[in-house]
Amino acid sequence: LTAMGDPGMDPAMSAADSTAHQDSLFSMTDVFLISLITGLFTYWFFFRKKKEEVPELPKMQSVAAPVRDSSFIEKMKKTGRNIVVFYGSQTGTAEEFANRLSKDAHRYGLRGMAADPEEYDLSDLSRLSEIDKSLAVFCMATYGEGDPTDNAQDFYDWLQEADADLSGLRFAVFGLGNKTYEHFNAMGKYVDKRLEELGAQRIFELGLGDDDGNLEEDFITWREQFWPAVCEHFGVEATGEESSIRQYELVVHTDVNMNKVYTGEMGRLKSYENQKPPFDAKNPFLAQVTENRKLNEGGERHLMHLELDISNSKIRYESGDHVAVYPANDSSLVNQIGEILGTDLDTVMSLNNLDEESNKKHPFPCPTSYRTALTYYLDITNPPRTNVLYELAQYASDAGEQERLRKMASSAAEGKALYLSWVVEARRNILAILQDMPSLRPPIDHLCELLPRLQARYYSIASSSKVHPNSIHICAVTVEYETKTGRLNKGVATSWLKGKEPGQAGSSSLVPMYVRKSQFRLPFKPSTPVIMIGPGTGIAPFIGFIQERAWLKQQGKEVGETVLYYGCRREREDYLYREELARFQKEGVLTQLNVAFSRDQAEKVYVQHLLKKNKENVWKLVNEGMAHIYVCGDARNMARDVQNTFYEIVSEFGSMSQPQAVDYVKKLMTKGRYSLDVWS
Repeated sequence: LTAMGDPGMDPAMSAADSTAHQDSLFSMTDVFLISLITGLFTYWFFFRKKKEEVPELPKMQSVAAPVRDSSFIEKMKKTGRNIVVFYGSQTGTAEEFANRLSKDAHRYGLRGMAADPEEYDLSDLSRLSEIDKSLAVFCMATYGEGDPTDNAQDFYDWLQEADADLSGLRFAVFGLGNKTYEHFNAMGKYVDKRLEELGAQRIFELGLGDDDGNLEEDFITWREQFWPAVCEHFGVEATGEESSIRQYELVVHTDVNMNKVYTGEMGRLKSYENQKPPFDAKNPFLAQVTENRKLNEGGERHLMHLELDISNSKIRYESGDHVAVYPANDSSLVNQIGEILGTDLDTVMSLNNLDEESNKKHPFPCPTSYRTALTYYLDITNPPRTNVLYELAQYASDAGEQERLRKMASSAAEGKALYLSWVVEARRNILAILQDMPSLRPPIDHLCELLPRLQARYYSIASSSKVHPNSIHICAVTVEYETKTGRLNKGVATSWLKGKEPGQAGSSSLVPMYVRKSQFRLPFKPSTPVIMIGPGTGIAPFIGFIQERAWLKQQGKEVGETVLYYGCRREREDYLYREELARFQKEGVLTQLNVAFSRDQAEKVYVQHLLKKNKENVWKLVNEGMAHIYVCGDARNMARDVQNTFYEIVSEFGSMSQPQAVDYVKKLMTKGRYSLDVWS
């Protein structure tokens, strides 16, 4: 109430002046106080009234609303849906399967919607029974070592902590995994088991897709049995409608402001021109390539070392993390698709979702040109899935070609076999299919709607941030092979990276990237011994590990034994980082360097053979030194063979049976002492 003080009183006023004005001052004060009290009362009355009304104002409620949609239940009620298909997706495949299932629903007189669990509150699952003939389907991919995908992490956490009653919920789960990994389909299995524990009713058995085999066939086989089970449960029948249903409508922009057109950005328009941290999957950083050198001295392959400048990006990374890069498709492939379909690729267009309630307004950033979509947003190099062939079949003017496409998209054994041989094993991408089926000429907008999104590629970082805080190093091998049809197929990302020229102006030296955190970490105590096993480009994270151990030693820290098992084909051909490793060994940081050259002698020698050769030392490090073991590289053969070798060493020197040795190694994994960074 400092404002109630009397600003009319001058501190310099004399006592006489003060006395002379006293009477009039009191009468003025009385009037002032009465007015003030009346004013305060009036203000309080109106203020209180407003306060009571505030919560009823819709604007105030919307401001306080969470970022997520209020409820997928409300959305389903509003749009007349009864089937929701949630997806946990890292590379887009689970999302694609979810979209296919939700589109299937109309054939059975039902209505479906695909949903990202990250965008909704999954505790609402307990309310799904409010909707007639309702069903929740979960297409859940397993990522890394049995982990949930990024977008399913919150859902996974909720499931672990939830004590909800889901007795009214009907569900089914299809898992996407890879049998070469230790924890095959862990996420799908967990969701299926946990939902049942919470009281939900499973209406069809868990599906387990294997990406090491034929994931597409696994999905189709599960789906063709899933829908009859749904029909039986709800007492509905297939309507027989097998017609193609477009999800997006084409809008061509003839008079458009080019500043409003996407040119390859992943999220925010003009984000590549005006870069703002933090950088992530939806907002990648444009890193300058400062070095791009060939690592191998001979052989047919091209192995390369790249350095990306992350100065001023505020990007932080640790040894063992992954760097994700967004590649671009080969312009010659894009041009050929445009020529075959007789399209002006520079036409600016938008594909707008026909379902106005959908959170996904476009299949990729729009408006954009066909050229940009086919270069930066769409996967044009992988063999297309059967649903794409089915949708495209209607555009084949030749009856034989149309029948062939429909057969490959069918669930019949003959059709599956044809798809496997003609598409998958022959590695036919969409361009090859268009070339080999001259009558197949779909509208380019429908093709763009059907093709999956081009995904980021992940590489184990080959540097330590302690030594290189402003750059991230990549070690990669270019993928190039001849298909059964005689075509030369090239890996999208590695071919694109190979062409990056350091120091060049423009996009020829820029790489959109972000860092993804990993659990692949050096021990907390530098004195703990480490055994690193990484043949080929699997050496990448270990270059970072060794750099970090060297830095720690320079800081005066006690560094434990640092043992590397590395393998390549020939010593004079593809011995990666030979000079660096020799220097680290000379400096005493790398205490053991064991290299297997698989093709330098008649009998092939691999890393597991060297482990067996040094088995006594390996056991001593693990058993007495409490060493941490790290394996990086091929999951299908190498990682499995190395693990089997550890079983043998543990069994022999620990005097254990085979099952006990397996249990011992599994416990090392649980304790974080046996870590994998593998791919298939």
